[in-house]
Amino acid sequence: MLQKVKMPTKKNTEGRAGNANLLLVRDTFSDKSVLGKLYCNSEFIAHTLELAWRDNEKSVSCIPSGEYKCRVRLARESATRGYVHLLVEDVPNRSYILFHRGNYANSNWKDNGERSDTRGCILTGTHRAQSPDKILESKVAHSYLMDYILSNQLSKEIKLIIKNR
Repeated sequence: MLQKVKMPTKKNTEGRAGNANLLLVRDTFSDKSVLGKLYCNSEFIAHTLELAWRDNEKSVSCIPSGEYKCRVRLARESATRGYVHLLVEDVPNRSYILFHRGNYANSNWKDNGERSDTRGCILTGTHRAQSPDKILESKVAHSYLMDYILSNQLSKEIKLIIKNR
């Protein structure tokens, strides 16, 4: 049985005050998903899970690697997320790409009935599962990400760089 792990919130030691520099390094690729590691101002924050690359097609693909702006999105701004999360802005031909909670990625979820918690968004977790298409402790990792950004007052400007390894 998994235990909930409370990840400590650390104070920002790099970057300009008020700014968050997020780096997502994608390092494991399967036919269903992409796993990566997320850093904020050079500090490891969480593992990430996205759908596999399918030419940036809406709802079935991860977004292209590159540089994006993000902003904090409050729960009251969303019809589907009852918690604070990040919105990735200016993604070519896409909208409402979020950092949010979830454990499973499957781009064929409509056809094969398997569970998927993302339709093109970025999920965060504290650990990777043995299955390449799953991460664990998503609520804990997402809370840590948002606590890190908000408690260090880093929401003034949030820049995201996504790289494939």
